[in-house]
Amino acid sequence: MKIALIVENSQAAKSSIIHDALSSVAGSYGHEVFHYGMYSSEDDASLTYVMNGLLAGILLNSKAADFVVTGCGTGMGSMLACNSMPGVFCGLVIDPTDAFLFSQINAGNAISMPYAKGFGWAAELNLEDCYHKLFQNEPGLGYPKERAAIMKTNRGILSDLKSAACHDMLTVLKNVDQDLLKSAIAGEKFEQLFYANCQDQAIADYLRSL
Repeated sequence: MKIALIVENSQAAKSSIIHDALSSVAGSYGHEVFHYGMYSSEDDASLTYVMNGLLAGILLNSKAADFVVTGCGTGMGSMLACNSMPGVFCGLVIDPTDAFLFSQINAGNAISMPYAKGFGWAAELNLEDCYHKLFQNEPGLGYPKERAAIMKTNRGILSDLKSAACHDMLTVLKNVDQDLLKSAIAGEKFEQLFYANCQDQAIADYLRSL
């Protein structure tokens, strides 16, 4: 699985802590992490939580990534921005129980975490525990197990609702503020990581045209 990491500007100083924890855990399950920035608080390209959501939408809808890990100070802004995108189902994960339940019940494709609120002593251990609970089991198995079937049904209904409520991603890209879009894809490694993994030629062509 290709996991994209996106770090918002207010928490960019913690980028290496987040990346190291995610890479260590994801790698142990055979997954690969692609870090789309920010890499430090001094980066030229700055990502707001709104841009996090837009970038998550681009990566997931183009299949350049299978899963997105992002966040901000509280995790809520990035979660809301992600969920405004077509095809993105993002949960707020604060502790390992959240991670386990989101994986088993909701089986979404993105999480947002708080990297300021409650991010204290041994915070990297909480991150690692969350990532283990997120990736150690096949998603969507249900909890409790006897409710797995109805949970799967509800996920399908939610997916249909999302499709009815949202434009396709290419339309979103054409309609969104173009300066915002350019800023969201301005990271120093975006071109290197994205175009090598993108599986939607129309999205790739449009972004290249910018």
